[in-house]
Amino acid sequence: MNRVRVLLADDHRMLAEGLKNLLVAEFDLVGVVEDGRAMVEAAKTLKPDVIVADITMPHLNGIEAFEEIQKSDPDVRVVFLTMHRDAAYARRVLEAGAAGFVLKHSAPEELVLAVRAAAQGRTFITPTLAAEVLQGFRQHSSPAEVGIGALTLRQREILRFLVEGLTAKQIALRLEISPRTVEFHKYRMVELLGLNTSAELIHFAIKHTIVGP
Repeated sequence: MNRVRVLLADDHRMLAEGLKNLLVAEFDLVGVVEDGRAMVEAAKTLKPDVIVADITMPHLNGIEAFEEIQKSDPDVRVVFLTMHRDAAYARRVLEAGAAGFVLKHSAPEELVLAVRAAAQGRTFITPTLAAEVLQGFRQHSSPAEVGIGALTLRQREILRFLVEGLTAKQIALRLEISPRTVEFHKYRMVELLGLNTSAELIHFAIKHTIVGP
């Protein structure tokens, strides 16, 4: 049986070395990258079965990189890692379609299990947060409220610029990304919040005061 092909994306080199040692014993580690843009390119060229990605990375964070990859590969399987024990992060990545969420300090015990689950089409949530994450989903009373929690920092940043009246091209220049990426984020925000137009998105942002950093 062929071993699961895994791509690792993490900008902390010492931690990445430890993660590599965990992964190579069980899987075919096809590449290691240190930022979100490199993760997007590596996913396109290496075609891994599962991507293990840090959330906080340069250029594009892990969630933004994941969303970029989804445009060409909507079935991509990503297991996210983070140092922060915050159920909101877990809910956000799961809403975005992630296959797993593991705390870095739990990686020695949980990462291999999470990658196996992802490769088999299942979802893995670190047990220490599972109950809290599930409870959080239950407490959200509407798709819009779930969507607010799912907005990435980059999406909130774009939203703030939209409220200020900037065009997609102007926002792209400010953030050093492509206008197409700005438009993709706008589309995703409209979809997540259950809205229909960019005008409704801006009105929603003002009404719910979610445009701050």
